[in-house]
Amino acid sequence: MHLLDSFGLGAIGYLPFVVIISILIFFHELGHFLVGRWYGVKVVTFSIGFGPELFGFDDRNGTHWRVAAIPLGGYVRFFGDANAASMPDEEKSQLMTQEERAVSLFHKPVWQRIAIVAAGPLANFILAAFVFAAAFSIYGYPTSDAVIGAVQAGAPAEKAGLQKGDRIVEVDGTKVTLFRELPALIGPAAGRSIRMTIERGNSTFDVDLVPKMQQVTGEDGKPVSRGTIGIAPGGLVRLDPVTALWAGTKETVQSIGSTVVFLGNLIMGRGDPKQVTGIVGIAVASKNIAENVGLAGLIILTAALSVSVGFINLLPIPVLDGGHLVFYTIEAIRGRPVGQRAQELSFGIGLMLIITMTVLVLGNDLSHHLYSSQ
Repeated sequence: MHLLDSFGLGAIGYLPFVVIISILIFFHELGHFLVGRWYGVKVVTFSIGFGPELFGFDDRNGTHWRVAAIPLGGYVRFFGDANAASMPDEEKSQLMTQEERAVSLFHKPVWQRIAIVAAGPLANFILAAFVFAAAFSIYGYPTSDAVIGAVQAGAPAEKAGLQKGDRIVEVDGTKVTLFRELPALIGPAAGRSIRMTIERGNSTFDVDLVPKMQQVTGEDGKPVSRGTIGIAPGGLVRLDPVTALWAGTKETVQSIGSTVVFLGNLIMGRGDPKQVTGIVGIAVASKNIAENVGLAGLIILTAALSVSVGFINLLPIPVLDGGHLVFYTIEAIRGRPVGQRAQELSFGIGLMLIITMTVLVLGNDLSHHLYSSQ
């Protein structure tokens, strides 16, 4: 049996993952490509995926467009690159003619190289904003106020007398304005009494209730256990395109901020490493969301993953875009490039770091999903 089949992933279940990843890779590399071409850099190869080429073609500008067998990455190779990681080829650089230098990436001003490298992650952030906006226009935007839209029969909320239309003002003394703030306050309180301040019409009153531990589907499609009281938000409101794009942009910025906080907590030892999801986890999540939520869920997942791809590529690790930006920033400050030997050593260390992180995350995914599938 194929490994993915043990997680319940057949060919159809795996397809949403492949499509989403391919879209994110394409737009990321398209950012590099468009800005590079804007500054007159010759693009040698535009690749979606790694490994053996499945099919490809050459355009009139001499760029070879290819789709490779392993759809887990991609690259744009500019003229003057020594490899797909865009390391400079100094030996060939010394032998270039004036015409070749004019279209070589590493003969462009450093600020242009910074723009070309930053364009990839920026393209992912822009894509995320537009995808969020599309979801908010087509399917609707969750009403943000902490107003109860529905109460589950027999749930703690119903037993406490809460009703549809009630506004939650406070939870254990913590003021609440947005419905999405509630899971963080209620989730950890399973089994113990909490006090909620409720606004109903012109009156305000307190209720005591005990959240019930329940397994729910998280934003990434994984089952998680947390305290719930059996309420739902007020519903969805379709936004006009301009308002939706503004909301999508805010959602993207908030997602970036949440990722920064999560990574910071992880580095400081306050985060849970088990929450880090890799390729297998994303594949399983895409299948679960496709089956249980549908197209709307996959659209939101695409936007969220686009933010993640952009953010990860900005990490200051050699081989990634962030590593290149560090080198170019040092060059801009010093007035000369970082030495070839230092770059090669850094890229080697960066590659080993990426491989190590990939193995650790893959191991986390496998242990989690193999355990949960038993």
